[in-house]
Amino acid sequence: MPVPTRDLPRYALILAILGIVVLAFAWAAGFLSPARIGGGTIADALEGANGQVFPGFRRAHAKGLCVTGRFEANGAGGEISRAALFPKGVVPVIGRFSTGGGNPAATDGRNVFHALGLRFALPDGEEWRMAIDHTPIFIVSNPADFLALQRASVPDPATGKPDPERMKAFAAAHPETQAFLDYMKTAPLPASFANGTYYSINAFRFIDAQGRSRLVRWQFEPEAPFAALDKATLDKRPKDFLFHDLLARVKQGPLRWHMVVVLANPGDRSDNATVRWTGSHRTIDVGTLVLDHAATEVAGNCRDYNYDPLILPRGVAASDDPILAARSAAYSASFRRRAIEGPHPDAIATAGGAR
Repeated sequence: MPVPTRDLPRYALILAILGIVVLAFAWAAGFLSPARIGGGTIADALEGANGQVFPGFRRAHAKGLCVTGRFEANGAGGEISRAALFPKGVVPVIGRFSTGGGNPAATDGRNVFHALGLRFALPDGEEWRMAIDHTPIFIVSNPADFLALQRASVPDPATGKPDPERMKAFAAAHPETQAFLDYMKTAPLPASFANGTYYSINAFRFIDAQGRSRLVRWQFEPEAPFAALDKATLDKRPKDFLFHDLLARVKQGPLRWHMVVVLANPGDRSDNATVRWTGSHRTIDVGTLVLDHAATEVAGNCRDYNYDPLILPRGVAASDDPILAARSAAYSASFRRRAIEGPHPDAIATAGGAR
């Protein structure tokens, strides 16, 4: 039956919308740009660097512990962003502390970064998710280098460790990676999840009520006094000591961090997470993160959340940092795989464990 002439514009509009949707999915899958690195490719590389697949676990940050609490906004953030997190008040938070690496059986006695994922449940159904680390810089500046680093890190079957010559060659060709490795070697390692500062690492854009946009990074600074681990004795520590310490601390009382927003200066890089913003910057304390409950992943409620740094509320937008899209895609691919594989057992041995 022919389509009436008067209906042709409407059908043309429907077909155009369908075409846009199909093109969007094709772009996301990488069909329109075969050279673009998709989340599945990164997840494959992470599995290779892990030496095996651990079913049901995250491909990175495999070992973790759930926390819940609230964010107490002081109202100061409203000056620079209209995000619903910033008006004076309280919003609930679900989070997850973790250590670097994709092996859930790894010991805590390693010189690796500590991480914190956060999910803020904002009014009107909005969410803001963060994936923040205790290091202020990232190990590479772009997705291609991250992929190459994971492939260079694949363990040798004979030793169970990466080939040191391959790693040395990669670092020599990537001075930003060598700078990160030097930082991890020389910087103090927090003695607890509770006394480390956690950084956004990537830059973002805050948009205020008038539509003005500002480049920012942020960090969560602990109220607990800093103490450093003795790196020379790390291998003598109990396997899960960091997580047991956190469980014990939360039982004694809430843990607090101040969210401090750092406003970019002219000339600060927004597209490269390996470059620190140095010198004097304007900072704004916008509120306090309060965590008052901790539990293992089986007992807690953080296991099935994906701490995608691009799940953002109105008033916050991504910068031009290419690592952001790669992180988001890799987290999504990891989430899909572990959802198919089913729940995993706890990586952390506890005696009762949860509070």
